[in-house]
Amino acid sequence: MNTASYELIAANHAVNAVAAFIGGLFIAGALVWAVFLGIRVRRKESPPPRPDEQPRLPDTGPVHEEREMREPDEVPHAADESERLMPYNLHAAGSKHAGDQERKRWVPGSSGSFGSGGPGRT
Repeated sequence: MNTASYELIAANHAVNAVAAFIGGLFIAGALVWAVFLGIRVRRKESPPPRPDEQPRLPDTGPVHEEREMREPDEVPHAADESERLMPYNLHAAGSKHAGDQERKRWVPGSSGSFGSGGPGRT
């Protein structure tokens, strides 16, 4: 190899280093600009609520959950086979309030778990 080849290779490395440095400066400048833009947008937003504006418990105290047994709500049948069911003919939920609100209990001697199909007590 001759001296011209070495000079060409050295010049190529210098160009690559300068291009990488300029690219890094561009990315750093874009990040600084994005931070300043975020600060400017944040200043325009309304402030967070003060302590006296925070939600409060009702005077009656906390609201407790309500438990109820639900049963499947069947899809209504059309009066005539040629009649189409429209969305407003269907119920809003897939289940409804069950008439029997007794909680199902485990009976000794039944399966090992709730519906596992195990042999249970033998």
